[in-house]
Amino acid sequence: MNFKSIITFTFIIVLLSGCNSYKKMGYLKDIESLTPEQLAKASTGFDAKIMPGDLMTIYVNTVNPSVAVPFNLPLMPIQGDGLGGIYNTVGTQAYLIDNEGNIDFPVLGKLHLAGKTRQEVEVMIKTRVYPKYITEEPIVTTRFVSYRVSVLGEVNRPGVHTFPTDRVSIMEAIAMAGDLTIYGKRNNVLLMRENMDGTMQYIRLDLQDKNLALSPYFYLQQNDVIYVEPNKARGNSASIGATENLTISIVSILVSVVTLVVTIFK
Repeated sequence: MNFKSIITFTFIIVLLSGCNSYKKMGYLKDIESLTPEQLAKASTGFDAKIMPGDLMTIYVNTVNPSVAVPFNLPLMPIQGDGLGGIYNTVGTQAYLIDNEGNIDFPVLGKLHLAGKTRQEVEVMIKTRVYPKYITEEPIVTTRFVSYRVSVLGEVNRPGVHTFPTDRVSIMEAIAMAGDLTIYGKRNNVLLMRENMDGTMQYIRLDLQDKNLALSPYFYLQQNDVIYVEPNKARGNSASIGATENLTISIVSILVSVVTLVVTIFK
């Protein structure tokens, strides 16, 4: 085998290796093959559960605002810096769900919220307030103050990320973390989730599998942790020290010089 054949063979190997690597990239492959009915069912089946440690706002509203005043926390003064200088405003106070999953609600006293959805809490408070305490049917609105998800490992922006909504998919969390690096394992992502009783769940997810969109773990719970493991390429590169890197660089330079010389004098 002559030198030209060796170069050609090497190029083909590198090209095929690149094609194989390309196949390992991407998410939710062939998801268009799932029916709209399947996707709709998976989407409507999720409701975030309230957990101990969550911060929530609960606001009772009526046509006559004075009627609802006893059931709302006092507004809290807020001071901040803006473009026009220091400003003062007011904001709604938040309830901290204690370790037993309870809050102290005005007039109604202790309420157990852990394990319930926001909609369930809204119905519960509404039925306890009306018509026992007021004759006007209220509108009860609940919100998570911040919905937190941690993304660690082979992503471009690891850390704790907050969302303004309680409907966060694992793909949105990955996007917030700046996507996976080229060294992240897309087919073996670890999801860590704390249950209501304090026990932990550890679930392996394949981001490339279209059926992930139908999984009960596609939408994340508050305080979920996503860990993206490094692939073999990252592990191999991490094991190469400074001496090995220098050796590889020298060999690469020598190969380039030899190739140039052979090309010139061929």
